[in-house]
Parts: sequence; C-alpha cells; structure tokens
Amino acid sequence: MAVLRSVLNNDETLFFPGTPKNKKRSRALWVAKVENVPGHLEYKKGIEDPNRESLKWLSEGEFKEKFHWMKNRGVTELTKNEDDLFEIKDSKGESYLAQYVVLCTGMMDVQPHVTGNIEAIFPFANAQILDYCLRCDGHHVLGKDTVVIGHGNGAAWVATMLYERYETPSMTVLTHGEKPQFDDEVTKLMELYGIEVKTETIVGFDGDPSPKNTRLDALIFEDGSQLKAQMGFISLGSIVYNELAKGLGAEVDGRGFVVTDAKGQSSVQGLYVAGDLRANIKKQIYTAWDTAVDSLDAINANLRRQKRQKLLESKA
Repeated sequence: MAVLRSVLNNDETLFFPGTPKNKKRSRALWVAKVENVPGHLEYKKGIEDPNRESLKWLSEGEFKEKFHWMKNRGVTELTKNEDDLFEIKDSKGESYLAQYVVLCTGMMDVQPHVTGNIEAIFPFANAQILDYCLRCDGHHVLGKDTVVIGHGNGAAWVATMLYERYETPSMTVLTHGEKPQFDDEVTKLMELYGIEVKTETIVGFDGDPSPKNTRLDALIFEDGSQLKAQMGFISLGSIVYNELAKGLGAEVDGRGFVVTDAKGQSSVQGLYVAGDLRANIKKQIYTAWDTAVDSLDAINANLRRQKRQKLLESKA
C-alpha cells in the first residue's frame, strides 16, 4: 500500500521488498486465507497474492517510470549524511540517496520450541489450525475445543476473550513448562469461565495439517498425557524488526515498536513508519493500509510544498 500510494502520487519511488531470506521472516508471507478483509477470500495467499497483482500493475502502467522495483533486494544499512539525506545500502552492496524513507519491516510472532526447535509448529500454523491473531482468526474457534499456548498475562487474556466471544466447548491455557504469570483479575475470570491451566511441556501434536484432511486432534505432553483440541492460539509475544529504525536513533516503545506522530513520522526527521512496526495501532491489514496512506500523503504534501516554495521564490 505504501508503494501504491507513493507511485500514484507521482513521486519517485524506490521499493526494496527484501531478499528471499528477509521475506521468510515476514508475517505476510505465511498468511493463507484472509477472512476479515472484504474481497480477499478468493486468494490462496491472502496478502501476497493481491500485493503481487498491484506491483505488476504498477510496473506496467502509466506511472511505471516512477516505480523502481528493486526485486529480491533488502536494505542492510540506513544512515543520514551531512546533507540530511538518507543513505541506503542494499543487500547487493549498492547505495542510494533518498529524501524520505518509509519503513514497513513489521514483526513476527515468537514461536514455542517443541522438542528443541520450532519446526513442529509450522505445518499446523500454515494450515491455520494454530493461529496467532485474535482479531484476524478468533472466529476459527467456534464450536471447537481450544488451547492457548503462552505463560504471560496476554495469553490468559486471549483465552478469556476467545471464551467470552465464542463460548468454546473447552478452553485451556498451556504454559509449556513455564510458570504462569497471570494477574488476579484474569485469574478470577478464568476460574469463573472454567478455563483450565496446564503447565506440562508440549512434545508433539496429533492431527493432520495436510490440505486434504486438515485437522488437529490433540496435544501430547512430556508426561505422556494428551489433551483433546481442534484449535489453538499461540500467544508468546512478538519479534519487532526495528533494527533499521534503531540504527538511526528513532524512539521505540517498551515493546520495541517505533513511536510516531499522527502521520507516521518517527523522531527522526523524514523517517516514516507504516504497518505493524508502528506503535499504538492495531496489527491488521486495513490499519497497515491506513498508516501507509497517511505517511505517503504527508510526504507528498512536503514535496509539493517544497516545489511551491521554490516557485514562489523564483517569481519574487
């Protein structure tokens, strides 16, 4: 959306989508069905497919001369020079100058380690049997025995809110060997709703994540016990990709998200942030779009103001 708005504003736009390795760290790459955004149900990859359509359209359309698509390139270094321009170094070692930069590097969810690694999670996560976002995918729990994996207060609240919305047949918080860290309020609510807490370590999943027979049947624990479940949520926190912003000295909040003004400009002049990297917004497709439009319209207004001022000065 940031690229789309920038190019359609007729501004010279460099787009670095990241290397293949960068892309694997992206939430967007792994999202399959998107059911909470109108018009996205038809796509097999609910974020990547429509994005690809838009980029192809830009690269072939009447604004293509303003669109510089640096395919399979990421940014390894971002600094400011003595002329107050951003110096951008890409993954191939090439350098560029820009007056404005918009960071959309986002975040990723922390994964639980099962028998020493995170590989066991991925087949079920990719099948959206194990989900992460309450707002995006909470409706998947309707009528299903559900677990939430996490030991912090946030995990307890996810379980509580899911139960309040959908009254699942059962709801269990799995702390996966960690000591529960729940406050008194949510603990009391969990007791009232019959939400159980199980502290045993998870060692596996019983089910079939394949497209033809997608299902979760149970979780298997180190002590040999099993817990019946058809749906799960992972609530262990976030990895925030703020390295480039912090390298420039941008202010971040306690969780690492970049603090901005209403238009998305960070504490560094000319550095804007859109999408999940930005502090104090919902982590949703439609809010990412909105922040991107705000930032690129603000940049366009600045550029037009500069041109206008030069014109007025030349006629004075």
